[in-house]
This record gives sequence, structure tokens and C-alpha cells, in this order.
Amino acid sequence: MHPYIHARNNPAKPAYIMAASGETVTYGQLDERSNRIARLFRSLGLKAGDHVAIFMENNARFFEFCWGAQRSGLIYTAISSRLTTAEVDYIVGDCGAKLFLTSKYLAERAAELAPLMTGVPAANRYMVDGTIPGYRAWEETVAAQPAEPIADQIMGRDMLYSSGTTGRPKGVLPVGEPQPIDADNALIQINRKLYGVGEDTVYLSPAPLYHAAPLRFNMTVMRLGGTCVLMENFDAEEFLRLVGRYKVTHTQLVPTMFVRFLKLPDEVRLRHDVSSLKCAIHAAAPCPIPVKEKMIAWWGPIIWEYYGGTEGNGLTMCNSQEWMAHKGTVGKAMVGTLKICGDDGAELPAGESGTVYFADGNPFKYHNDPKKTEESRHPKGWTTLGDVGYVDADGFLHLTDRKAFMIISGGVNIYPQEAENLLINHPKVMDCAVFGVPNADFGEEVKAVVQPRDMSDAGPALAEELIAYCKQNLSTIKCPRTIDFEAELPRHPTGKLYKRLLRDRYWQGRETKI
Repeated sequence: MHPYIHARNNPAKPAYIMAASGETVTYGQLDERSNRIARLFRSLGLKAGDHVAIFMENNARFFEFCWGAQRSGLIYTAISSRLTTAEVDYIVGDCGAKLFLTSKYLAERAAELAPLMTGVPAANRYMVDGTIPGYRAWEETVAAQPAEPIADQIMGRDMLYSSGTTGRPKGVLPVGEPQPIDADNALIQINRKLYGVGEDTVYLSPAPLYHAAPLRFNMTVMRLGGTCVLMENFDAEEFLRLVGRYKVTHTQLVPTMFVRFLKLPDEVRLRHDVSSLKCAIHAAAPCPIPVKEKMIAWWGPIIWEYYGGTEGNGLTMCNSQEWMAHKGTVGKAMVGTLKICGDDGAELPAGESGTVYFADGNPFKYHNDPKKTEESRHPKGWTTLGDVGYVDADGFLHLTDRKAFMIISGGVNIYPQEAENLLINHPKVMDCAVFGVPNADFGEEVKAVVQPRDMSDAGPALAEELIAYCKQNLSTIKCPRTIDFEAELPRHPTGKLYKRLLRDRYWQGRETKI
């Protein structure tokens, strides 16, 4: 399936609606505009396999760009609108983007980026909703192109960024032969057969579109002919209002959003009609058992959970009934076969914790990082995201740890190495460790423990100075919210930092409570 099929059969049907503005893009408009965009790409000399980048907030032009790239065989990289100028420039250069699209909303950072993106020709830098020096007007450029499909349509795909071994983000590129633009895939099959997505679906998307799950799930709903309602920003009560207004049938959330719903006063939370909901999908972060129990009691047994990553190498899933019988599980394998292995690579029996691998899953590689690609492989070719867990007697996966102390705050993956690499270069810092600590709203927040060069400097003033220093160089979400001080950090004589000894102090006996 593909949007062009729905454009042919029902051109006036909304493909997506922007929740705040109400702007609607129909399947007919989406097909026409994505065709024009594909024509533009070809007119600029872009061919299948070339890379393009989009740096944009949730905007009505976002999916027009993605579908234009998808039907042109291009590799499209969606970049977080929260990143700093330096971080965006790194990703644009690393992915080898030959065209860059941004928005007037991000004009300040776009202006800073213009002289930096040496790999992107000046003529291939565009802006929607207006322009500033250094960028061309996207809408009028696209409108000048023919609306007929290009002759050499072939499926393009996303390359989204995860963290690399140095703390720098790395692009995750699926491996496989080129496919027709309307080829089937596992995500389409799961949405159709298990979630019941189809032409009657109304899908409410509350998350930033540059993340893997919102990007891929929205595009899957459009493949299957449903209508997406896209929130520009998440607000718990507004989400509930939109469910009632549009008679939403499907949605995808992260546990932080569950917490926000449950913290609303009952008279606010319960005044909204959510009876149209048939399926609510969640992932991205551990969900506290009491939170999920309350959500199932409120919404009914319509909640599905899955475990997977941007890498797409494997997938586990469970419905509400399965979760209630195996509380805390992230499900059974739906893509790939679960393998739990010890440090020596040997398979472990049910109930024993080890590294979680997927056998017979989807292949992938880390762009420009063969070392990280190799580290993700078992000698038998199985792949891992680096998580630790066990499989119970019924085949359900339970995660017991997360990869390399990655912090998951509000469903966003944060890699502490970037903040550590920055802090260690501050003249008043001798050593540092960054990790996640409990946060009732977001699951985790970023904490730093610093060994100052002079312990007499330790105190609120230095903490404020270091946090400000981080915010000057990294996006705010990656920066410590608080900093504690130690005279010496626990390191092995070989130099290995025992970060768990620090982290466990903050997690001892802690639970997320409503």
C-alpha cells in the first residue's frame, strides 16, 4: 500500500491534520506535492541512494518532504529540532546530506548553520514558511515542478541517528535491496493485523516527528489509508480533548505521557470522552507497573507495548491481557528470535539475565562506524541493542537493565558520554560521571557527579556554572539538571569508572509514584 493508491481512490480524504492550526493535507494534495518534490530532487541531480536532511518542528510540510524522498529512493534523515547548531551541523555532515530543509520557526539556528554546512550546495538549502538569507523558498520552488510521478520511482527510507561509541550520534541505516515504493513490510503487517489499522483509523500522534516511532508509525497509517492528527506539542488535557473531537481510534505514547494524564485532577481527566480509542501503543521507556495498571483500568485492555530500537533489528510485543499475566514484560518476539547470552556469548536458559540479541531479524549497520556495527554483533551474526534482560518460561522478555547507562527521559534517549566529554574539559573539573536518576514525571533526569580540581570550589555556584557551560554547548535536554560533588570518583586502577556505584545511590528503594 502507498498514499498514491488512496489519492487515486479517495483524493479528498485527509491524510493528516495539524491539531493546533487545523491545516489539513488530503491524500490528493500529499500525492501531488510529493510528486513535485520528487521532481525537484531529480532536477537537482539527486538520485536513489543520495542523502537529504530535514530539520523541522512538527510542521505540515514535514511529511510532504518525507514522501517525496520515499518515492525518489533517497535516504532521508530527520534531525531533532532541539539540537544545538553544532550538533545539527555534525549530523548533516556525517550523513552526507546533499539537500537541507528547515523552517522559519528555526530561523535563528538556520542562520548559524548556513556558513557551516559546507557539504550542502547553497542552492540546495531551503526553508518553509518564509526565508532568511542563505535559504531558498521551499513552497514556490516545489510548486514550479510538474505533478506527474518521476519515471524511476524506487523506495527510499529513513536514516535516523542514535549514539556512537564516542558519544557522537550515529546514523542507523537498514540494509537491503531497493524495493518498489508500495512494497509491504513488517510494520505494515503488524499495524494491519494486530493493531487493526486501516482506512477507518484516526491516529493521534503527540510526539516530535523526528523520532523513529512517530515518523514510521504515521507513515504506516498513511500507507494504510487512515487519517493522522498531528499535535504540534504535547499537552495532556489537549490530547484528551482531541481524542473526543476527532473520535481517535489509535495512538502511540510514552510512559511519561501516561503519568501526565494520571496527574490531571479527576474532574479534568474524566470529563473527556475516550471511548473511541481502540488501540494505544507505548514504548521508548520503562513503564512503572502501577502506572500501566491504572491506564488499563481507565482505558480498558486496549494498551499494547513493544520493545525495539531505531535499528529495527527485532521487535517484541504484548497486549494488555498478556502484560497483566506477565507484569513488567515488554512482550514476545514478533520480528526476529530472542537469544539471551552471557558475557562469553553462550546462550542462557529461561529466567537468567544476559544480553538481549535478536536472531533472524532485520539487518542494519551504523553509518560511518564499522566498530559500533561490529560491537552489535554476536559471533553467530545475531544483533543487539545492548540491553540486558531475561525470557520467562512462557517466552516473554523482561528487561533488567539498559544499554550503557543510556538515560531515557520522557521517551527521549540521552547518551551521557556527550555531557561527560564536555564537562571533563572544564578547567575546574578533575573527573565526572553523568547518568540518569529518578524523575516522577519523565522517568529519569540527567545528573552529574563531579570531582572538582579544588574541593573548596564545590557548591551551588560551581554547579550553576557547570550547568550553564553545558547548555552553551549541548541541547538542554542532554545537560545535567543537578550536580553533586565528590572528592574522588570510584575508578578501577585501569581507569574504568564504576558508574553503577554512583548511580545506585540515587535509585535505592525509589519508585515512580502518582
